Amino acid sequence: MTNKGADGGSAHIVVLGNEKGGSGKTTTAMHLIALLLHEGARVGSIDLDGRQRSLTRYVENRKAWAEANGVNLVMPDHIVIPRSEADSVAEAQAIEKMAFEQSFSRLAAENDFVVIDCPGADSYLSRLGHAAADTLITPMNDSFVDFDLLGRVDPQSWKIKGPSLYSEMVWDARKRRVMQDGGKIDWVVMRNRLSTLAAKNKRRVESVLEALAARIGFRLAPGVGERVIFREMFPSGLTLLDLRQEGVDTQMSMSHVAARAEVRALLDVLDLPRTRKNTDEPADVQMEMSPAVEQAANGS
Repeated sequence: MTNKGADGGSAHIVVLGNEKGGSGKTTTAMHLIALLLHEGARVGSIDLDGRQRSLTRYVENRKAWAEANGVNLVMPDHIVIPRSEADSVAEAQAIEKMAFEQSFSRLAAENDFVVIDCPGADSYLSRLGHAAADTLITPMNDSFVDFDLLGRVDPQSWKIKGPSLYSEMVWDARKRRVMQDGGKIDWVVMRNRLSTLAAKNKRRVESVLEALAARIGFRLAPGVGERVIFREMFPSGLTLLDLRQEGVDTQMSMSHVAARAEVRALLDVLDLPRTRKNTDEPADVQMEMSPAVEQAANGS
């Protein structure tokens, strides 16, 4: 399995992983894909959740909306890999490994980036995806319910008792990656749905996350707020990065501007290769939005 990219160099592999649903993996994956595409990169994407197919449906919605509205939206080279239904575990894993390696090798050879969306549960395909990562993004809601995915904490002292199962799985993926090609996985934990209030619970979550980060080796990144716009754009397949695309008249509300800033702040923290930062984009852009895009953006 090779990571050679479209320019003859190495394709950078970004994996979205979290064993709990509802953390914002697919939304983050699609916005990251759109941002990279808009910056001129060639992007492949893999959906490893063949049952829910959330990223796949996002891409399908995007294609259908673009065709219906005559808009030329940038698209990833997308593949979905279903779980095998073979009777034996060994046979199923062999089939899944072959399907993953074939798809991964092609996308890595033809693109600058490959973005992989993993299922919200432990599975063989998810472990294959994690082991292929150059950058692993783990979105989590800012609560101790989601923190439990990463580590165990003493409820009296708020000190960390040890890593949880997902952290141990990532550690195993890191070891497999080193043995496979000597590569390293840059693990970034992304705090989603941050409260604007300086609540005691928020400060405690931040404190234990920082302690766990130093202990098991991940970086913290700002995530996205609890914004209705992220959910309402799913049926159209649009992202906030599409609202200023050439040929699409847009009027961005302050909520749109703030959400776009959150996405770009994440990219800055990730520090991915070969991405250029748009410094000519004012933060308070107000343009007229076309009726079709306004309807999709507002969920009406």
